[in-house]
Amino acid sequence: MVSKSIKLLCVMVLCLLSQLVNAQLTDLARLEYSFIPKSNSEDQYTRLRALVNYPIKLKKDSYLIIGGEYNRIILNLEDEYPFNTSLLETINVIDLNIGYTFKTSEKWRLGFKFNPRIASTLTSKLTSDDFFLNGGAFAINDRTKDKTAKKPYRLILGLTFNATTGVPFPLPFVSYYRRVNEKWSFSAGIPKSNIKYFFTESSMLQTFIGLDGYFAHLQEPPTINGKQAENISLSLAVGGLGYEFCFTKHLVAYMYAGYTLRLNNVLRDENREEVFKLDDVNAFYLRTGIKFKI
Repeated sequence: MVSKSIKLLCVMVLCLLSQLVNAQLTDLARLEYSFIPKSNSEDQYTRLRALVNYPIKLKKDSYLIIGGEYNRIILNLEDEYPFNTSLLETINVIDLNIGYTFKTSEKWRLGFKFNPRIASTLTSKLTSDDFFLNGGAFAINDRTKDKTAKKPYRLILGLTFNATTGVPFPLPFVSYYRRVNEKWSFSAGIPKSNIKYFFTESSMLQTFIGLDGYFAHLQEPPTINGKQAENISLSLAVGGLGYEFCFTKHLVAYMYAGYTLRLNNVLRDENREEVFKLDDVNAFYLRTGIKFKI
């Protein structure tokens, strides 16, 4: 029982960390496509993502950010399964983004984020099981544009809470970025670390290791071996290469391709115990899109 709880905690933490990408984003808008084919199978995982954030200046160096994000996850399950796969072929994750940020000094800025979420198959009326609450508080020391700094950097420290993890307390978050010289930079932290090489200021290649995933409620739960699967979760760790091209200072196209280092796609009961494993075999990973950033 203890080992099962530890495994479940690890899965949930990975799902949480995949959502922490939002804490680092300065995106005002983003359109994105992700694709993972199942190894030795016709099954496929596809995700379409759209994000919009609108900053409202309240006073000097103080902003309220209102926005939203929509993820449509499509599971093309072509193999034979002991349940009706049409019950979970489309998963919807809808976030309302509410943020507030202000400077506390020349070097430090505080940020707070609140994310009510709907994560569900949306095949019937919404219930309380379809709603989740996420949020976080962050302290940011950004000296990337400080000409007096010998080695410009950006440090983010924070605490985050995500209702899908099943962990009833906030978890720490750390991210550190440094531009080493004109050609190289690195970022260390979770959910993503990378080493980036700049061909020019508008064209760059990177190696990366990152986390991704989701957790959602199944409104029409299938019964498998006498157990009802109330939820579905995907957690993965991936490594590979990425390329970014800046059309302008704010408009960026990107593509990341790699291979999963860990993949776990599971149906879970109401207590989040494993009911049926959809996939745990590593596979190719592709993510591409375009974003408009600050």
